[in-house]
Amino acid sequence: MAISGGATLAGACNRKHTIPGSILGANASVGHLLRDNNSWNPPDTFEDFEVLILGGGISGLSAAMHLKSYGINNVLLLELENTVGGNAVSGGNEYSKYPYGAHYIPIPNNELIEYMAFLEQANVITGYKNGLPVYNELYLCHAPEYRLYINGKWQDGIVPDFGIQPEDQQQITSFFKIVAKYRREKGHDGKDAFSIPVDTSSQDAQYVQLDSITFKEWLNNHKLSSQPLLWYLNYCTLDDFGTSIDSISAWAGIHYFACRKGKASNAHYEDVLTWEEGNGFLVAHLIAQINATIRTNSLVIDVTLLGDGGLQVSYWDIQKKQIKGIRCKQCIVATPQFINSIILKSVDDTRRADAQRFIEYSAWMVANLKIKSGLEERKGVPMSWDNIIYNGNGLGYVDATHQQIALSNPGKNLTYYKPLLANSNKEARTTALQKTHEQWVDEIITDLKKVHYNIEEQLQQVDVSLWGHAMVQPLPNWIWGSARTRFQKSIDGRLHFAHTDIAGISIFEEAFYQGLNAAKKVKINMNI
Repeated sequence: MAISGGATLAGACNRKHTIPGSILGANASVGHLLRDNNSWNPPDTFEDFEVLILGGGISGLSAAMHLKSYGINNVLLLELENTVGGNAVSGGNEYSKYPYGAHYIPIPNNELIEYMAFLEQANVITGYKNGLPVYNELYLCHAPEYRLYINGKWQDGIVPDFGIQPEDQQQITSFFKIVAKYRREKGHDGKDAFSIPVDTSSQDAQYVQLDSITFKEWLNNHKLSSQPLLWYLNYCTLDDFGTSIDSISAWAGIHYFACRKGKASNAHYEDVLTWEEGNGFLVAHLIAQINATIRTNSLVIDVTLLGDGGLQVSYWDIQKKQIKGIRCKQCIVATPQFINSIILKSVDDTRRADAQRFIEYSAWMVANLKIKSGLEERKGVPMSWDNIIYNGNGLGYVDATHQQIALSNPGKNLTYYKPLLANSNKEARTTALQKTHEQWVDEIITDLKKVHYNIEEQLQQVDVSLWGHAMVQPLPNWIWGSARTRFQKSIDGRLHFAHTDIAGISIFEEAFYQGLNAAKKVKINMNI
């Protein structure tokens, strides 16, 4: 995953000591080989598998797990990076494990039977009481969960409260009443107005039309203009989608608040499940449930349909610097559409133009800060799991050591999150790749000094992870537009798609069900 090696850069602006670390993330240099190279040689030799999965993120791993449950075991999974897990990969040091990306899951909706069965296998659900799931207390986020630094003080919770005006408080209350109503509503088709997976939501016109305007337009239409409220909503959409209320569709913005309805004997639908390593915990359990051969450091370069009803796939073995070939009966493509538009050019010559026209991806920076004990605090509530700064430069940080049950720890790992915004997503990616480790560290310190004035002295290491295409952006007319439907369709009964960009929203449940749905299609086409 490394973009550059250890970056112990000296000469930082007035820095009191050198802060070591690395820049990590998706392998952009190898990925760009696919974009820039149009003259790959064909493979000399081929291997045969029944099913090939392209991509080892949550969707691909879910597909592999469900194929095993169907008795389909002659499966190969190819992954570009040196480990599987996508943006849910994780690391660790002597203080704790920590996430490089996704770090929690909300309490799931109870009708997600297959997903809840997986959580039982992972001991996240420990049993049922009066028909409701019991969640492992070790994995339910420990209190205090959230805090916000606003008006010179740390307050409890994310929604702005300390020092705001009565009219702001009224608008915040009005907004939550509106989305609570949407949470309860069902369409004339009998489906929840807003559900998970997205495709199980009602398609009544009154709801679908919300996808044609931005969230900001919808807020304006409801005369919701309070700055603390808009800040909070912008924080939420940046957190889940990597983009602002000015850009995402109103349907996606409301879905964020109205889709969660899980019931449990010991948790509320607003609660979250988390681990030191974030969703890397779930990645490990997915891997434990599959029976596929996994090959990392593998850049898929071409997919071709064969006349005998099979498929032929070429990939670049990054370590051996060789082009290799696979022949299979069925293929699950769990890679994003900007990749698929290149590797499927001989199969679907319209996909590339459609992907460029309709799909945008958010860029992210995630930094893990190794901090020795003695970090000073501003006044207010104590450090929580998630710590946010009102009008901060990023989205704040998660305390990766928060879930530990030890009474003391010599230090902490804080995971700092920042969606990268610019005039365009391409510009954001380009700028991110050009920054040095030193520049990233300066940016993080500048933001966090507002609340921890001695953070520079306590920092021992900063590892920066860059995600150029972290998640799809649910812009207007993507979720309920015709383009997403086209991207979802299998090709010739042997090529099936399973990435969250065709779900419309990049959350764990969507990835899980994209993989499950693709595995079901393979099962049907193999007459199993």
